[in-house]
Amino acid sequence: MTTTTPNEILAANESRFNAAHFSEALTAFTTGWKDPENLAALLDFVAPSVPVGRRFEFKKADNAEAFFSETDDVRAIGSAFKRVEYSGETVQAKTLNKGLTVRVDHDEITTDDWEERTVQILLQRLWRNELRRAITALDTAATNANKVWDGSSNPDGDLRAMLIAAADESGVRPNRLILGEGAWDLRASAYEGQDNAGANAGASYTLDQLAKKLFLEDARVFSSRYQSSASAKSAIVGNAVYAFFGQQALSKDEPSNLKRFVTPTDGGDFRVYREDHAKFTDITVEHYSSVIATSGLGVRKLTVSAA
Repeated sequence: MTTTTPNEILAANESRFNAAHFSEALTAFTTGWKDPENLAALLDFVAPSVPVGRRFEFKKADNAEAFFSETDDVRAIGSAFKRVEYSGETVQAKTLNKGLTVRVDHDEITTDDWEERTVQILLQRLWRNELRRAITALDTAATNANKVWDGSSNPDGDLRAMLIAAADESGVRPNRLILGEGAWDLRASAYEGQDNAGANAGASYTLDQLAKKLFLEDARVFSSRYQSSASAKSAIVGNAVYAFFGQQALSKDEPSNLKRFVTPTDGGDFRVYREDHAKFTDITVEHYSSVIATSGLGVRKLTVSAA
């Protein structure tokens, strides 16, 4: 008689479940679905996605090594060049299996597209979960300063000082800026309360103009909210501003402060299962990912208030 370990039994059960309940049609629907809140694009702005296997490793760069400089790089005749080494810390990690299930009672089905509607509700919720994780990771990595933005302050001067401090720490000026909706409104109100030409111009800036003024590649206002209690919603980014370095990741070792490591499935980033019962159907959407702050250097935060 052949014996198996518990892990082998679980793997076999999972394989049978996948084969029996995987929905190719609904999985294909996830690849073409467009999120009305654009949560996926916001997430990719904060933590660019990098495809990896379930288990992977990456190097945390030694920031100082990127700025070493010497005057003895001239080779003498007959000798070799000076040898240098880079010793970034190697980190072992893995992507986590995340997902949600909705049970739909057959007596409550009223439309023909109930399956697609259920999938898009789950997708939007999963994207929102990931965005909150990314902002939490960014907040944990950031060095915070409290600022008052009122009629006597200069919000853009505070932003410039924050960017300079970040560049002095990391050697690289942040290229991305996130403003919570509350912070964006406080900035506008601070300039609107000042009666001079410079303040009037600042109050009317678009995000593109602000980014250009601050030598940034991009600036975004985050207004997305989540249900924080039975009767209230909270902004994912409130009266805060974050500055950090990010670029659309080409590899797991490029220098973005945050990355979202993703393990693609057979049908894309998400996989959908449909499990039928006599009186109800379970719809499950799953994915594999991990949001990691690969470097906290140069990440800055302003917590702003009106007084």
